Amino acid sequence: MNNLARIRERRENQNRWLLLTPALVILIFAASGPLLITLVYSFLTAGDYGGVKWEFSTDAWFNVFFQRDIFDDTLSFADAHLSIFWRSVKLSLLTTLGAVVLGFPTAYFIATRPKHHRDFWMLLIMIPFWTNLLIRTFAVMELIRNEGTLNTFLMTIGVIDAPLQILFTETAIIIGMLYVYLPLMVLPLYASMERLDFSLIEAGYDLYASRVSVLRRIILPLVKPGLIAGSILVFVPSLGAYVTPRVMGGGKQLMLGNLIELQFGQGRNWPLGAALSITLLAIVMVALLFYVRVAGREGGGHG
Repeated sequence: MNNLARIRERRENQNRWLLLTPALVILIFAASGPLLITLVYSFLTAGDYGGVKWEFSTDAWFNVFFQRDIFDDTLSFADAHLSIFWRSVKLSLLTTLGAVVLGFPTAYFIATRPKHHRDFWMLLIMIPFWTNLLIRTFAVMELIRNEGTLNTFLMTIGVIDAPLQILFTETAIIIGMLYVYLPLMVLPLYASMERLDFSLIEAGYDLYASRVSVLRRIILPLVKPGLIAGSILVFVPSLGAYVTPRVMGGGKQLMLGNLIELQFGQGRNWPLGAALSITLLAIVMVALLFYVRVAGREGGGHG
């Protein structure tokens, strides 16, 4: 009987691996494969006209943060790269903060509607996802350009005398990314608030707690996992955004995604582009590990 049980267990394990084989193949060749190629390219020498030379070199990683003067060979920080890194992190954090400010009351409003009305409001949140990202970006561009809807309205009512120069600035990039990624903040927040026991909020008011105290001591701790998840979902794609900064910034306000594309395109420095890509991946991984650690701590606390 023991032998039969072992044979049966072995067959079950083999069947499980056979069923997992397609997923493993896709994971290896479609996900891990390109990342491995990018990592290998980052340690090679740049080709003369693009591509790579199969010669080991760490120059790409060195050039991510440092540069040498072409005249006296002095070493200094790569100010251009560091400023783009800082701009990318700064705009991503501001976009995430803006998404929290707008997404939190939106999710709370939807969660407090009658159940038969919530699907309608969620549909309105999801509709932008049905449209191409580039089209959505051009729609925002039409709103804030000098002759756009916003400036025309403000000049008509006499608030301003000349158009506000919003387009092709960091503010325009934040507005564009905020519009694009706001639903990614609303969805996890709504999922947390939908399960919220609103009798706890009523109990807080019954105990003469102010609105700020109820928000800080009751609502925020209970929806914290959704808030963290939404922040990660907004911050990560904002950090690697390419289309929105390219269109809304007009090529003047480069972010990491634009810098990477520039190295693979006009710069013809594939190893440097690969090193920048891996650096971006490392930043994203740090953000994800932070989320997993905080979410795990929250889960352990509830347990």
